[in-house]
Amino acid sequence: MFHTHIAGATHADVNLASPQWLVLPDDVNGLDPKLWPSGVSRGADGALTVAGHNLTDVVSQWGTVLYLLDEADFRRRAQAFTQAFAGWQVSYAGKALLSRGLARWVAEENLGLDVCSGGELTVALAAGFPPERISFHGNNKSLAEIRQAIAGGVGRIIVDSLDEIHRLETVAEELETTVRVLVRVTTGVEAHTHDYIATAHEDQKFGFSIASGQALVALVRCFASDWLQLAGVHSHIGSQIFDMAGFEVATGRAMRLMAQFREATGHQLAELNLGGGFGIAYTPADQPLSIAASADSLRQIVEQASRAFDLTDVQLAIEPGRAIVGPASLAVYEVGTVKPVELDGGAQRLYISVDGGMSDNIRPALYAAEYSAVLANRASEAPAVLCRVVGKHCESGDILVRDVFLPGDIRPGDLIAVPAAVAYARSMASNYNWLPRPPVVAVTTEGTYPLLRRETLDDMLALDAG
Repeated sequence: MFHTHIAGATHADVNLASPQWLVLPDDVNGLDPKLWPSGVSRGADGALTVAGHNLTDVVSQWGTVLYLLDEADFRRRAQAFTQAFAGWQVSYAGKALLSRGLARWVAEENLGLDVCSGGELTVALAAGFPPERISFHGNNKSLAEIRQAIAGGVGRIIVDSLDEIHRLETVAEELETTVRVLVRVTTGVEAHTHDYIATAHEDQKFGFSIASGQALVALVRCFASDWLQLAGVHSHIGSQIFDMAGFEVATGRAMRLMAQFREATGHQLAELNLGGGFGIAYTPADQPLSIAASADSLRQIVEQASRAFDLTDVQLAIEPGRAIVGPASLAVYEVGTVKPVELDGGAQRLYISVDGGMSDNIRPALYAAEYSAVLANRASEAPAVLCRVVGKHCESGDILVRDVFLPGDIRPGDLIAVPAAVAYARSMASNYNWLPRPPVVAVTTEGTYPLLRRETLDDMLALDAG
């Protein structure tokens, strides 16, 4: 039996009050290990260290705002996924964070790579990533992007509309080749996440609905094409998911669809991609499953559905993008101002303004994403006080960490570190208020090196036609 909620009109409530989970910490200098890369600790002077390097020294070299990525931790997580899901295709989602250097890490760890635009595909190919291990997503691929993908030898294109099927056939015929495709389906599953990152309910832009019969029509349409090689079905129920029940329902519905297709055509589909969405810990309240536990649960779900619908020898795939890069990362800011604000009932909150904001992490403003933070350049014996970490932009919604306890003696010039703050943040970064985008710096035991250099005002002015 399947246990979850069917998607409805509303998928998440956004509570702007202080969360109930926020409690006064026993140690304001403590580091919750589930939030931080394995290479992060506090040194003898109280400052954070990353892969053995004092954070203040790293900041002296690279400045702030700064995204840091623990390379060894990234690779360990990639390896943990490939080991736990042995026999499955594991693909990194480039939209979480992508650069040529990072694409090479992904290739070296024997992962596939998902791209969502011609730009992401260009980066992957420029890095020398094996094109046959690339999957191309997107709900509105242009003819130019489709031509680029087919000519570049992309392994799979994820079909999202009947219009796209026609475009694929047009370009494939033009190039005199065939294209391997998966059909993206919507399973009607409530993924227990924010509405903006839930992607399997009916009323949204991605995929073909199973419930309406569109998905079966799309599968038959691709199967009948002279220019498309139909490989299978792609399902993605959302992001930042901690409950595997959604995968249980989605897998059952996707495999039922595959069985219906087999009955209609006499042909068994070879592949089922269950997408990603594996949640990570941003705050102490988050309790994500371990990689091994996620794999065990998904294997049981697949085995049950396979038996129910008599589907054997199906190649399984997943896409754990955020779950690889997010926990291996942190962002670092410098405190500019500290302002006490009186709250109702006589309470007080410190507003900590830093040198970045919604231009380098739009997620809190976009869908109320929650983060944690610590004082990073020193330890403190001051009592913890309720704080809000805000950016420097001309927006009242420019909030990086809505609620967090930090030492009461925090002051201008201090450094604040935010865990898991690179996944999607750099990908979504903007130049709002003409702020250059921060660099992404890899950290190893041997030293640091840039994956993406810091953008400059000269870079931005070069785009100004003047």
